[in-house]
Amino acid sequence: MARANSRCGAKELKCALYESRGAIVAVAVFSVIVNLLMLTGPLYMMQVYDRVLPGRSPETLVALSALGVLLFAAMALLDVLRGRIMVRVGAAFQDRLDLRVLQASMRDPAGAQGGGPADLEAVQRFLASPVVPALFDLPGTPLFMALIFVFHPVLGGLALGGGVLLAGVTLLNRHLSRPPLIAAGQYAAGAEGVAGMLRSEGDVVRALGMSRAIEGRWQVLRGKGLRDAARAAELTGGFTATTRVMRLFLQSAMLGVGAWLVLHQMVGAGAMIACSILMGRALAPVETVIAQWSLVSRAQEGWQKLAITLANVQSPVPPLPLPRPAAVLQVEGVTAIPPRAEHPVLRHMSFALQPGQALGVIGPSGAGKTSLARVLTGVWGTQTGTVRLGGAALEQYAGDTLGAYVGYLPQRVALFDGTVAENIARMGTPDAARVIAAAREAAAHDMILRLPQGYDTPVQAIGGWLSGGEIQRIGLARALYGDPVLLVLDEPNSNLDNTGTEALSSAIRTAKMAGRVVVVIAHRPAAIQECDLLMVMEAGQRRAFGLRNDILRQMVRNHTEIVRPAAGSMA
Repeated sequence: MARANSRCGAKELKCALYESRGAIVAVAVFSVIVNLLMLTGPLYMMQVYDRVLPGRSPETLVALSALGVLLFAAMALLDVLRGRIMVRVGAAFQDRLDLRVLQASMRDPAGAQGGGPADLEAVQRFLASPVVPALFDLPGTPLFMALIFVFHPVLGGLALGGGVLLAGVTLLNRHLSRPPLIAAGQYAAGAEGVAGMLRSEGDVVRALGMSRAIEGRWQVLRGKGLRDAARAAELTGGFTATTRVMRLFLQSAMLGVGAWLVLHQMVGAGAMIACSILMGRALAPVETVIAQWSLVSRAQEGWQKLAITLANVQSPVPPLPLPRPAAVLQVEGVTAIPPRAEHPVLRHMSFALQPGQALGVIGPSGAGKTSLARVLTGVWGTQTGTVRLGGAALEQYAGDTLGAYVGYLPQRVALFDGTVAENIARMGTPDAARVIAAAREAAAHDMILRLPQGYDTPVQAIGGWLSGGEIQRIGLARALYGDPVLLVLDEPNSNLDNTGTEALSSAIRTAKMAGRVVVVIAHRPAAIQECDLLMVMEAGQRRAFGLRNDILRQMVRNHTEIVRPAAGSMA
């Protein structure tokens, strides 16, 4: 099944490449002409040795030289043109798939086994490299070998034996260099992940004295990656040098054997020189492929990984645009399994909310509360059951369209490079009135005005100046931006002080009065004060659902712990 899916992804890649078929056909035609024009050198030398020198004819030499210059110029022009065309083919290929690959890599359940923008760039670099023209030249190798056989079978046998030997060197290079190249890529990805953690969690790392340990892990990964990369480079460099020496040796051997045949009057002197040149031209593409083998190998690996990702995440068909949904949330028998997991985190979940209702969701850590938030916002799909907003399943809304109707505050709020206003406006063009309205509703307006440049303050520039509570209030403003129909708040008060908590309660009250549906996932009691309904979760299932006060009284009677104070813990 996985192999079949991979073939589906490869088909999409081939279709993207097929759109440049006209340019590729032109390169193929130019390559045929270039390979024919490569006969200019051998034919010129034959004519000089067999006609000009014996006949002592300067006029013939001038005419042949003028024709040779013209043909060599044409060959150079076509060679440059096919290189430039392939550069544009590579750029067009990447341009067609850039956004598709980015979106698919973000949702690919294969994770690290799948491809991403870096793999697409590897394929693009291969398409734009000298390797592709060399591959187009490879079919000319048998032609040149056959021409050498025409001059004399001994010379042809020498050329054929050399070609077979170089082909064996190519296969051996591929077999030996592929494992260290793959390992080097994996170590590099791991080191980049550790470096990303150091950048994003630098404060925590320094505060807990983890810098040396984390940096040590990064150095180990980098060291292993460099070791394998150096090993692969050494192997490829060794094979490249061996190939070059073998080609020069074979050309010299061709001259030596040719001279022996000339002495025995079995071939002419021109044929001896021509066969040496033909041998060099026949083996030149093989030498180029071996010299650039790391590029070929990386592109091959990138193609395979991209095929997996594109097969796992099919290109979405834009659904029919739906009107703004009513604030009615229905969860019908939902079972959900996270990406790259085998066991469900939600089982047979069902409930419904009407406009103006707020639901508090409580339960122990690991109960599936955060998983429920991800399903309600459409981040995760469902294995069985349906989540409906305004009567329509979430799958019936396009991704960004659904996002405009949903306000989501995750457990861990992440701001993006840009201004505060752009972050509140969800990285779109900020609508000043809506940005300020959302900030006021989140009680973040005055706080933002105190920043160095107010709403225009670059988030990246202020870095650690923002406290966890300030980041959470900006995140709440982002969730409220655009008047969403559904508001999903996961641990919304985990970093808030009393003022922030009061602002949160006010925001929930305002949302209810506006007829929105609100789902609050909480560990702290203050977060559910404005909730009309309460749901208790355990082991991914609904254990209790009803009016908040009724559920609380029931839990007190049963001596059940209502909430846990460990704010920010993952559920």
